[in-house]
Amino acid sequence: MSGDESAPGAAGKGAEPSGVDLARVALRAAKEAARARGDAAQQRKQARRGGLRSGARADGRDPMAFGAAINRLINERGWEAPAAVGGVMGRWPQIVGEDVAKHCEPEKYDEEERVLVVRCDSTAWATNLRLLAPTLVARLNQDLGHGTITLIKVLGPHGPARRYGPLRAPGSTGPGDTYG
Repeated sequence: MSGDESAPGAAGKGAEPSGVDLARVALRAAKEAARARGDAAQQRKQARRGGLRSGARADGRDPMAFGAAINRLINERGWEAPAAVGGVMGRWPQIVGEDVAKHCEPEKYDEEERVLVVRCDSTAWATNLRLLAPTLVARLNQDLGHGTITLIKVLGPHGPARRYGPLRAPGSTGPGDTYG
């Protein structure tokens, strides 16, 4: 009779799983849960006997190389895209060229909106980078993966700091308010 039950499951691989397939999945999940409970019980028992001891088999407490530990942390936390964009920020001169890199540098990356913010040291370079932005987005997405960066937001130079002092008229916004 068990031969009859497995035949429909084998014939309908693309269809819904049969009772036998569901039983196999449930058995596999129960075995994994039992194994996890057993590992936890064994660790508690070892802790009572004077601490956890390392054995001949590899476990999660074994030392690992620093690079492997960092990669594991990045994968566990889901930081793949921000880490990749951080690498791009480090390789900025190779990606955009030395001339552009002298005058424009990436400031930050917004992961939710997938926007790279770049600040330029003059308005002329900001205009130039705005014209190059679609090409840069394509080049960066080719390096990082499709859709990692959707927009490059180009900012011009910082303005001078506002000065406050005794000769300032109350309510004025500074020297810019007299020009129009």
